Amino acid sequence: MSPARILSGKSLSNSIYVSLESRIHTLRQKGVEPGLAVVMVGDDPASQVYVRSKTRKFKELQLFSETFNFSADTPENDILDLIARLNSKDNYHGILIQLPLPDHINSLRILESVDPKKDVDGFHPANLGRLAMGIPRFIPCTPKGIMRIFEHYQITLAEKHIVVIGRSNIVGRPLSILTSLKNKNGNATTTLCHSQTPDIPKFSLEADIVIAAIGVPNFIDESFIKPGAILIDVGINRVKDRSEKGYKIVGDIHKKRVELIASHITPVPGGVGPMTIAMLVENTVEAAEKSVKRSEQ
Repeated sequence: MSPARILSGKSLSNSIYVSLESRIHTLRQKGVEPGLAVVMVGDDPASQVYVRSKTRKFKELQLFSETFNFSADTPENDILDLIARLNSKDNYHGILIQLPLPDHINSLRILESVDPKKDVDGFHPANLGRLAMGIPRFIPCTPKGIMRIFEHYQITLAEKHIVVIGRSNIVGRPLSILTSLKNKNGNATTTLCHSQTPDIPKFSLEADIVIAAIGVPNFIDESFIKPGAILIDVGINRVKDRSEKGYKIVGDIHKKRVELIASHITPVPGGVGPMTIAMLVENTVEAAEKSVKRSEQ
């Protein structure tokens, strides 16, 4: 069997940035610069890398982005005060709370404090509720990016069995909703597995599509998938090696063990990661457009 076809998120994200150029130009003609505020608490290494990537892309696109850094011991009320100020400022169309937050901070309270109209990550309870009803305001960036990969590579979900491994509100749970919605891009039969599922291969071996978002390096191998399965790898994990950096980035799927069994696979890096950032940019542009529309009414 030939190696699995690579589903490149990097090339697709580049085409999305090109498609956004005219929308950004139209906003600028109206005197509006799409703006994003990123709130980061603590010094989680993965979060730092991710925020740098987001900031770099906004700078490349000449879009407005500002990161507000807080030490890990910052009181929760200080974060709430900042968010209240950001909610009231017109130059910030999107507000992103970089997760995870330190243990002493109530993440739900922080996410609820963001104006839902500026919640470009789609994590506010009101926006997750709209998503569950099939009328989303903002779709969480990683799930939205995965759905765009399916669309771009003409992977139809209808009548397929999808197994999502991981139940977070950031990836797994929204994906289980999106893939099963009654619309032209959904209509899959979706099973949601997680760390307490006693026998994950029992489900994944029946799946036409496996989406791995469990955060364990190389967790999925040939024993989890059937021949011809489509594999979406959300994992971004650091593992030690003998390179100059001392580590390498791997996904949740053991690529070498599955590449001759699967029909399609997203690479790590270069797969879902670039699409997450592209969808953040797109959601921010969309938030700016909606802001203009409200002001014109």
